[in-house]
Amino acid sequence: MGREFDALMENDTWSLCPRPLGKHVVRNKWVYKMKRKPDGSVERFKARLVGKGYDQRSGIDFHETFSPVIKPTTIRLVLAIAVHFHWPIRQLDVSNAFLHGFLDEEMFMKQPQGFIDVTKPDFVCRLHKSLYGFKQAPRAWFQRLSQQLIELRF
Repeated sequence: MGREFDALMENDTWSLCPRPLGKHVVRNKWVYKMKRKPDGSVERFKARLVGKGYDQRSGIDFHETFSPVIKPTTIRLVLAIAVHFHWPIRQLDVSNAFLHGFLDEEMFMKQPQGFIDVTKPDFVCRLHKSLYGFKQAPRAWFQRLSQQLIELRF
């Protein structure tokens, strides 16, 4: 949990602020997963802070949720063309991908359990970037990725 929380802080995912009157505050939870090696032994334990997207209200916490999804047949076609023309193929894995998507909406979230600031226990998190579980997370990530690819002239 500590590593995940550090990644959230390093990415400037939120800032603490007094709870605004009349604003909806979304809850969150920690999700735990045990990663295993191929032989079945435990490789590591993983924790992820996830926003409770079902708490979100349309038009208040989010406006747009659509994000394009690529079909597996398209991936196979692109790979077949690359192999045919002997083009190099590379894979990219982005750690904490959804944490890089900027939010268009003003959103507030409760402080994560186990990491409540003792000097500001009544404050809430004003989100700057998206979290896993939020309805607009895939769209926010796609917009950020698209912007970077265009700037790199892809």
